[in-house]
Amino acid sequence: MRITMIGTGYVGLVSGVCFSDFGHDVICVDKDPRKIEMLNAGQVPIYEPGLDVLMAKNVDAGRLSFTTDLTSAVDGAEAVFIAVGTPTRRGDGHADLTYVMAAAEDVARALTGYAVIVTKSTVPVGTNRKVKQAMAKANPAVEFDVASNPEFLREGAAIDDFMRPDRVVVGVQTERAGDVMAEIYRPLFLRDFPIITTDLESAEMIKYAANAFLATKITFINEIAALCERVGADVKEVSKGMGMDGRIGNKFLHAGPGYGGSCFPKDTQALARIGQDHAVPQSIVETVIRVNDGVKLRMIEKLRDLCDGSFNGKTIAVLGVTFKPNTDDMRDAPSLTIVPALVGGGARVRVVDPQGEREGAALLPGVSWLHDPYKAANNADLVVILTEWNEFRALDLAKLAKKMTTARMADLRNIYSARDAKRAGFDQYVAVGR
Repeated sequence: MRITMIGTGYVGLVSGVCFSDFGHDVICVDKDPRKIEMLNAGQVPIYEPGLDVLMAKNVDAGRLSFTTDLTSAVDGAEAVFIAVGTPTRRGDGHADLTYVMAAAEDVARALTGYAVIVTKSTVPVGTNRKVKQAMAKANPAVEFDVASNPEFLREGAAIDDFMRPDRVVVGVQTERAGDVMAEIYRPLFLRDFPIITTDLESAEMIKYAANAFLATKITFINEIAALCERVGADVKEVSKGMGMDGRIGNKFLHAGPGYGGSCFPKDTQALARIGQDHAVPQSIVETVIRVNDGVKLRMIEKLRDLCDGSFNGKTIAVLGVTFKPNTDDMRDAPSLTIVPALVGGGARVRVVDPQGEREGAALLPGVSWLHDPYKAANNADLVVILTEWNEFRALDLAKLAKKMTTARMADLRNIYSARDAKRAGFDQYVAVGR
């Protein structure tokens, strides 16, 4: 099938590349000429393991191309996916639909024949009906259907998630649109991956409900972790015992410095606002947002205690600043709250992150960027593990401790143990919930 992907951000680019690997002809469109130039030169503007290789393969096969010309890209397309940003709107917590609606109107004016307009962006319930109305107004003569197809991609594992999904969710209004979507995802259907076809509103709600539930699991275990610290329990053992219950499961029960990233913060805020707008307050979600913000502040106090009550004059090595490993995404990362507090408190901060500097250089002013954790720890007063990159999972703790002025570690991802740290020569070791 001929597919047009509007937007070459994280979701749009990964989806476009993977659709082309299914055998479809895919044109990816973006208004940013710099990004299109990079893509046409074979360079990937985001970090996602394996994406560069898969992209090159399908470009070479002639199934994948990139352009800034939306009109030519839409001409003849059987499905047009809208995968543009829906950031949190300033001031009210709503998802900002400006880019979605603008793309929909541009597509309507460019269409020359029937196509299914598929919203891949995460949008509030009712958005697809608004998209349909906006398109019909922009071009009353055009024939089209709308569909909702939310994404469930984990950054760092997006290709595998797309190719081997837990489920594919499709919301449609007509049988014709359903047939087009079924043909697009036929390669997954043939391999027995579950494809749920439902109405527009249910598809939109599934995305928000799923992300809010996962954010709730993370926040729940972080509250339990705080209690474990007071009563002498080990949150890792608690998580293990909880996760063995099949009704609960072990995923997203890892205590840490709070959730971040491109989805959970904005989607929980948007769901809370949707509930308020419909006079059905989402009290649990609202509490999750508040508690998650508090978790980050609690981490700052942990670090302050390790610095004898003040960051002023201290040298601190921070290992990892992206919101999770295997991505360069800094959106709403805990580091954006924690690191500025260190700098603002007078600390000299050295940062090591395999992929974070490209975005982090502008977001974290006043820090020094290094590539070696041992150099970062040289004459440092504190080492903080903030993101659990593989590079930080097998550190030579004794070597690290010897390089420090005061051998203290805040392991905010519970990678090591107090026993191992003490044996390696650390005077103080603090984790989360232990």
